[in-house]
Amino acid sequence: MIKSLRLRLQQYKALNYLLFLSVFSAIWTFNPVSADTAHFGKLTLSPDFKSVGKMKVTGHTGGSYSLSAISNRDRDRNLCIGFADTKPDHILVLEKDFSRLSLQVDSGGYDTTLLLQGPGNKEVFCGDDTGDSKDASVEVSNLKSGEYKLWIGTFKSGMRREYSIFIEQELETKK
Repeated sequence: MIKSLRLRLQQYKALNYLLFLSVFSAIWTFNPVSADTAHFGKLTLSPDFKSVGKMKVTGHTGGSYSLSAISNRDRDRNLCIGFADTKPDHILVLEKDFSRLSLQVDSGGYDTTLLLQGPGNKEVFCGDDTGDSKDASVEVSNLKSGEYKLWIGTFKSGMRREYSIFIEQELETKK
């Protein structure tokens, strides 16, 4: 009988250990911003899109997820601020490397923010006010090909604002 109790105790400990590992593994791998989809779809860009001028995509803000949870600062040490949904608003697929790319939000003057997260979640670019405008923008250089997640946020959690984003390839001027 004692052998039977010891065996059951060992089985119980083993089951608890496996349960602990399962829960720990699930928590460890959970990433609320790892979505492969976006609220407003994917946009594929190649370096020759400059021939059609600026690209324009539309959407609306919303959500209570703090964008600073993705990153406090971007690669240029700009603050990453605002609130959006955990799911990206747009996904940009760059078919080739881009030397310079500009993204400008137009919400009609509301205070917006922007966060662009690079392939493999390695690089982050954040934007806020642009000159006299409260709308966000970002100009980035040396973008590698791949999939970029784009969030448009606001300073107030849950705020819904319609917006357009203008995406433009900036040509480098030769000196």
